[in-house]
Amino acid sequence: MSKREQQRKIKEQKQREAQKRENTRKLATKIVLLGIFPLLVISAAYTLLNQGPIYSTVEIAENDHVRGTGNNPVNIVVYADFQCPACATEHQMMSQLWPSISDQSQLIFRHFPVTNTHPHAWSASLYAEAAGKQDKFWEMHDYLFATQPVWSRLSDVENEFDSYALELNLDIDQLKTDLNSEEVIAKVRNDLRGGSSAGVRATPAIFVNGRQLNNPNRSRILEAINNEIEMISN
Repeated sequence: MSKREQQRKIKEQKQREAQKRENTRKLATKIVLLGIFPLLVISAAYTLLNQGPIYSTVEIAENDHVRGTGNNPVNIVVYADFQCPACATEHQMMSQLWPSISDQSQLIFRHFPVTNTHPHAWSASLYAEAAGKQDKFWEMHDYLFATQPVWSRLSDVENEFDSYALELNLDIDQLKTDLNSEEVIAKVRNDLRGGSSAGVRATPAIFVNGRQLNNPNRSRILEAINNEIEMISN
């Protein structure tokens, strides 16, 4: 065999080995893709199935937190972030206003934690929801807003929030279990989805019988309530 023929055979052998490696690589890629695709389908299905219902600003959900009676003609839906300073101001204003409008209105609170600017907002919402499992949602809601200047500056809020729970005589073991429950997490997540669907872009966002108020303040809220009552009366 001449040297040229030897070189040709070596070249052909290398080409065959290269083609074999390429075929093996393609087969391995197909196997991986066939393995990943079902996982992606399952993951997408799981996500969709675990996205609970969202509610409009004219509906009251069974798991909504409501102040006032269901017979009152005006629904005030508030989307708020417990770490948002403007929300704390709104809460203080609404607390002062509530005695004069409670016979006409019901107040519905929904979570809208803006976590990119308020890193503890999500945890605060979970604590409020977990407290709600022990019928102390509004007590924790009020406590979190009242103490916002304290805990919003902390690097870790768990111990601080636990101390609030103890002051509210909550069962801490049960609270910890509820904090990690899918029901509590889903409530916050679905409130956030519902707010986004309703057009909430900043907090606090206030809707009176489904109509969002621009720059809500005491006079605008009273005016909106009076307008709604007048429309219902006519």
